[in-house]
Amino acid sequence: MNLNKLIFTENACYKAGRKIKVKGIMVHSTGANNTYLKRYVGPDDGTLGKNQYNNHWNQPMDRAVCVHGFIGKLQNGSIATYQTLPWDHRGWHAGGAANNTHTSFEICEDGLNDRSYFEKVYKEAIELCAYLCKLYALNPLADGVIIGHYEGHQRGIASNHGDPRHWFSKFGKSMDTFRQDVQKLMSGSSVTPTPSDDPPAKLEAGYYRVRKSWQDKKSQIGAYKVLANAKRKADENSGYFVFDDEGTAIYPEKSAAEYGTYTVVSGDSLWRIAARLLGDGRRYPEIKKLNGLTSDVIHAGQKFKIPGVAPDVTAIKVGDTVRVTASNYATGQTVPNWVKERTHKVSQVEKDKVLLGWPDGIASWLPIDGVKKI
Repeated sequence: MNLNKLIFTENACYKAGRKIKVKGIMVHSTGANNTYLKRYVGPDDGTLGKNQYNNHWNQPMDRAVCVHGFIGKLQNGSIATYQTLPWDHRGWHAGGAANNTHTSFEICEDGLNDRSYFEKVYKEAIELCAYLCKLYALNPLADGVIIGHYEGHQRGIASNHGDPRHWFSKFGKSMDTFRQDVQKLMSGSSVTPTPSDDPPAKLEAGYYRVRKSWQDKKSQIGAYKVLANAKRKADENSGYFVFDDEGTAIYPEKSAAEYGTYTVVSGDSLWRIAARLLGDGRRYPEIKKLNGLTSDVIHAGQKFKIPGVAPDVTAIKVGDTVRVTASNYATGQTVPNWVKERTHKVSQVEKDKVLLGWPDGIASWLPIDGVKKI
């Protein structure tokens, strides 16, 4: 289980401050085709990703709703659990008396047709329930301990919802099999998803290619019509990836080990580095996490790993070719579009700004965060 914590301190439910004695766990699914945790959990902690609509639940809302956790995808596509309320906090999830007895979590739904995604979140949910049962000394097979929202309605302790039965049933699962799987896990048995009875999907054109990198054609060790076969080959060979016909790596998930290195210069801050190299200063927590930093204070000469960028990341220096990303010059004047459309040479570098194109070109100073090396 990949358990993280981001408590919804701005949700009115948390502010109500009521506690319960946890007697059970209620399983929900969201009822919306959106697998990403950032839809519900926020603000971005560097791994969730930015919610462009800012409609997460960690803020005042126009409806009384709040669960104790969510299961779904992180920004990088991997599966995780986020705890969003203390487990013994009285949540607003059941629409009935179960709020007084059951802790809860939501599983982010997709289009209800992806077995691979379902199996991953189903397994994560089993592990979460096993963890909670051990935490509160609960028997997962006892009556009313682990229930779906629809079962809560049948018992008269929850509102009329059909989750998660409508989803589980599509893949041969039920709350009964779910409870049994939790018990198996708690007993020390590993729980593996049931293999699909459906034939594996095949490409009509092109191949899934297994290589170390898309550019390294000589490293290719297989080309497959069936994705599952390509994944199996990659799993058998460390350092290999599955690429689609366009050259995009689709398996396994991009490793945090894929990073560039950057040497801090005078005047840098984590925010500035993230803005310049990752395109958004708010992504600085990703740099902190990758480098094990416990403070925002950095010093010139430090070397940092930078996630998801080329290995040869360096500070912008005189002679570099750059594009302008800033909206305004260092003087505050607006940068015209034709300037952004062209490339420019760095003529001079100061603490927080660069001079471009002197003596030829635009001959203008821009914030150092407003240019991107190419």
